[in-house]
Amino acid sequence: SAGRGSCCCCPRAPMKEDNARFCLLAGLILLYLLCGAAIFSALEHPFELRARLLWKQQLDNFTRRYRVNLGALHTLLRQYEEANGAGIRVDTLRPRWDFSGAFYFVGTVVSTIGFGMTTPATIAGKIFLIFYGLIGCAATILFFNLFLERIITMLAYIMRWCHERRLRCAGVGVVSSREESSGEEDSLEGWKPSVYYVMLILGIASVVIACSASTLYSSMENWSYVDSLYFCFVAFSTIGFGDLVSSQRQQYESQEAYRFGNCLFILMGVCCIYSLFNVISIVIKQTLNWILGKLRRQLAHFRPKRIKRNAVQPISSHHRYTDGSVETVCDSETDAGAVAEVQVGRRLSGEMISVNEFMASNKVSLALLQKQLSETAHQGPRQSYSHQNGFSGGVGALGIMNNRLQETSVDR
Repeated sequence: SAGRGSCCCCPRAPMKEDNARFCLLAGLILLYLLCGAAIFSALEHPFELRARLLWKQQLDNFTRRYRVNLGALHTLLRQYEEANGAGIRVDTLRPRWDFSGAFYFVGTVVSTIGFGMTTPATIAGKIFLIFYGLIGCAATILFFNLFLERIITMLAYIMRWCHERRLRCAGVGVVSSREESSGEEDSLEGWKPSVYYVMLILGIASVVIACSASTLYSSMENWSYVDSLYFCFVAFSTIGFGDLVSSQRQQYESQEAYRFGNCLFILMGVCCIYSLFNVISIVIKQTLNWILGKLRRQLAHFRPKRIKRNAVQPISSHHRYTDGSVETVCDSETDAGAVAEVQVGRRLSGEMISVNEFMASNKVSLALLQKQLSETAHQGPRQSYSHQNGFSGGVGALGIMNNRLQETSVDR
């Protein structure tokens, strides 16, 4: 009964940390939205007022010069807005719903970009879009997760190879043969790829793709380079405002090659930006942990006695002390292998922290959720299945990144 009582106490701290982190993140996002709204309002609202005043002057001048009834003109403009929603423009554009136009449309649907320059106008098309998008968006998100898994694996192996080479240059004996892999494990056991290096590599790849695509768009679409960069971010991040949309004119020079390059750039850009967003989200989570740690230390400074009295718990779990960290192993009937690592010294030292080390503090609560979801999906415990299909315990993009970086850090 004592062991069972200690197991019940182990997940409480991570659950409280998760709740505090969730509330802190919600508050910061709200503050971020308020600041963004204030900045964009200050930047864009004066331009909107000037454009509205200019349009009113032009409308008054037109009706006075040509003696057009203002109500009839408003009716005509309203009818043009409806036609504009169906793809009718003043300039000559390519057909919206021929096969190539429809293919471009479904690509924007399943990628969740949704430019909005083409939308279904019939009732049957709107109903079909609901079911089509439901399956297509889910399949595309799975594709992005699989892409993320493989690119993280590739980056981790490249970074590990570079680490081995530095060890060889430094004179450390790293054995590369399969037969003597034990010596390699000993020399590389303390190494894990850092999330900051992964973020840097993905950031450089995203910038290279965006700059290359912007060069293409500025020459083919007659956009400025800044507008092209703006379009790349809006499209690659799947925001998809629709104010600028590529490959919409009826004729281009080298039209087929340009359309193929446009689709290729959008696909590569969306995959890289999606992976970069997930890495940045881990860094944001690390920042939240740092803020919570600062708040806890401030509370401990003002309430030392209460913290000291609550810090002593009759826990019968096993502790293993390593270099500045405490590893707590909790025996539980529901999740016998859940492990919680509380990093004490390394996070405050400024040292770059790997994804594995950063995610380990939430491993107890996350492992319980992942085990329940996995057993529900696969109708039973996932012990050998994870190694057969390439997955290694993780729900969603963050789980994939954590597990792949952990697996590829050391060949086992």
